[in-house]
Amino acid sequence: MGEPRGAPAPGSGRRVGVALVALCLVQFMDVLGVTVVVTSLPAMLASLHAPESFGSLIATGYAMFFGGLLMLGARLGDRYGHRRTILASLAVFAVGALVAATAPSVLALAAGRCLQGAAAAASVPSALRLLTTLTEEGQARHRAIAAWSAAGAAAGASGFVVGGIVTDLTSWRVIFWAYLPLAAALVAVIAASVPRDGSRRQAESLNLAGSAIFTAAVMAFVVGATLIAQADGRVAGGLLLAACVALAGGFVLVDRRAVAPLLPPELIRSRRLRQGALASLLNTATTSSAITLVTLYLQNSLRRTPLQAAASLLPFSLAVIGGSALAAAVQRRAGPPRLVARRLIATGLALIAVSDAVLIPVAALAWGVPLSAAVGGAGIGLSAVASTGLGTDVAPHWRGGASGIINTAAQLGTAVGIATLLLVAAATSGIPAPRTPPPRAAWAVAVLVAAAGAARFAASARKGGRPRPVRQDAGYGGSDRVAAGGGGRSDDSGGADRG
Repeated sequence: MGEPRGAPAPGSGRRVGVALVALCLVQFMDVLGVTVVVTSLPAMLASLHAPESFGSLIATGYAMFFGGLLMLGARLGDRYGHRRTILASLAVFAVGALVAATAPSVLALAAGRCLQGAAAAASVPSALRLLTTLTEEGQARHRAIAAWSAAGAAAGASGFVVGGIVTDLTSWRVIFWAYLPLAAALVAVIAASVPRDGSRRQAESLNLAGSAIFTAAVMAFVVGATLIAQADGRVAGGLLLAACVALAGGFVLVDRRAVAPLLPPELIRSRRLRQGALASLLNTATTSSAITLVTLYLQNSLRRTPLQAAASLLPFSLAVIGGSALAAAVQRRAGPPRLVARRLIATGLALIAVSDAVLIPVAALAWGVPLSAAVGGAGIGLSAVASTGLGTDVAPHWRGGASGIINTAAQLGTAVGIATLLLVAAATSGIPAPRTPPPRAAWAVAVLVAAAGAARFAASARKGGRPRPVRQDAGYGGSDRVAAGGGGRSDDSGGADRG
């Protein structure tokens, strides 16, 4: 039901390897879209003769649709087939890129970005579901998830660099033109290497009412969090955040009554999924926000060009790859997988805290930002691999939904992190105005959040390492047994993985 038809034996043959590379590239391309415009925004606004207030629309339009439609995207893949969903999404993504590349106005550019975000929301859950379906349980799947996580983390980090380099050397429009051949190549490779979908699951409800309310809630959150960081948008931002709370309550009521809930109780009660989602939120909230302030500080305060700003952040992208590879190696060789994942998340968040702390005294120095970027990249590489693996450690039929939750958490982390740090920076140092001091107070907030997250996961790892008797009583809801597809399986540490 919904599984690829004629799939080769997991882990066998070059065809599976090609398919896995293509699926990771889908993740890379989709996540790249979130940050690729950050260092290009000044040039975009100047080229289209648009005021600075439109910058938030360009920057958040993609994330708004990406984060808001992820759960519906997961359901589309479950119903119509994951291969079909990815191929259709890549076509829509290319159309959005074409609209953005030829945009005559800032509104057209924003529309193209929003269309790309919607396409990304449909393709990411299906890509992860296929990746875990085509790999064998155990080391092969751990390696595939590590590559997937590395692709996402590297894409988020590389967006700042790619956008700055392309804009400085050519034009910001080239960013979107480049998506066209990439999308076409991915369509060809996935069509050739990924087995065809089985029969469609027409009985699987899309839960359109719940999807619409969920999407509206996430969009209200992203836009509200963006506006509230602006002096002239705080009232509107506050109203949108209040609307988000009301919509979230409405979604809970509607989803509980739905025949096919977007957030099934068996899934959301999974402790592993909740921990993975929390880690994903903390990863982006403490890195994307800090780096966004770095780019604004470098370009507005220190008058660096987009290319110079991109060069300063290059160590981030390189270190993400190294951190991800290290996380994959550690997970293969050290201890119970879920316990190791929590320790890796704690270590990664601790490195992110150190990275943000380094910025406070030395951001103005030539070596300060590259050093901080290298430490932070290693941290998010470790934590992203572990959080994705932990959060998607569920039964196959739940993985699309779990991927949607993990990626939604990451998008919300980006939105709330950037909004919070911009508010603090505006109140304390005047960022993003020209010739302002470093936003030290804002970076200090990121340090505290990352350090608190590291402490929380370190405590969870210590608690999980103590042997506990497995309880088989009414207090154990069995949520992780259902989610993991096992029959009363206990946690790797010896105790039940309780919800």
